[in-house]
Amino acid sequence: MPEKHDIKPEQSLELLKELHILTRDGKLNQDSRRKLKQVNHLFQFIEPLLKQVQKEHADITLVDHGAGKSYLGFILYDLFFKDRNNGSRIYGIETRDELVEKSRSLAQRLGFPGMSFLNLSVADSITSEALPETVDVVTALHACDTATDDAIRFALEKKARFIVLVPCCQAEVATVLRKNKGKALAGNSLTEIWRHPLHTREFGSMVTNVLRCLQLEAHGYKVNVTELVGWEHSMKNELIIAEYLDLPRRRPGERLNEMLRTLGLEEMSTRFFTPA
Repeated sequence: MPEKHDIKPEQSLELLKELHILTRDGKLNQDSRRKLKQVNHLFQFIEPLLKQVQKEHADITLVDHGAGKSYLGFILYDLFFKDRNNGSRIYGIETRDELVEKSRSLAQRLGFPGMSFLNLSVADSITSEALPETVDVVTALHACDTATDDAIRFALEKKARFIVLVPCCQAEVATVLRKNKGKALAGNSLTEIWRHPLHTREFGSMVTNVLRCLQLEAHGYKVNVTELVGWEHSMKNELIIAEYLDLPRRRPGERLNEMLRTLGLEEMSTRFFTPA
């Protein structure tokens, strides 16, 4: 059997086997232990948010973007939703049809009726009639490149109370930085920060997440940025949690637009948009 601290007492061993986190004889290998630790640790951040929503209304709607094999959705349902027969629902959004079908089949086998899986891009989900007009929680765990930004747009459109993001590869800002560095800050020593290709990628990744945080703040959210798990478990380690509190919007919006101008990223203003 796996070590006690790896598996929560209330976790379904059948689910963990179906997700290939546990072997058929109940063993954990190093890779699956890392995956389980990461998802369980993320649950510790999300559970208080779900409880906060539940204080306001019993049924919770959560949308998980870039769901993949829906590790996160299944773990959340198993640990929080399965014993609450109150209309709560988790939607998994994924573009790969075979993963959507496998997730549907698994939810049916496990008796998880409050889970739905949609074969949609994150961008298309914004206007899909298969999803409700408003949602409580939006998650995006390693939704690659611009899918994280589409998840933010989705959350803003759906007036999400909480947004939980673990950003993945962010190539778009780095590409624009590389393209414009010769003219954006000509003669300015700041361009040294992203002169070398490796630094361009790293700086572009950080700038992307800073812009995302400012964008959320410009829409009235309180933003907290923290570390998901130790570096030994994942290099994609940044966790962004946003809570809508209707905070003042003007200053973060001004800072966002100033950053875009300063770094020569004005063409990205439609992606990192502020309220009209």
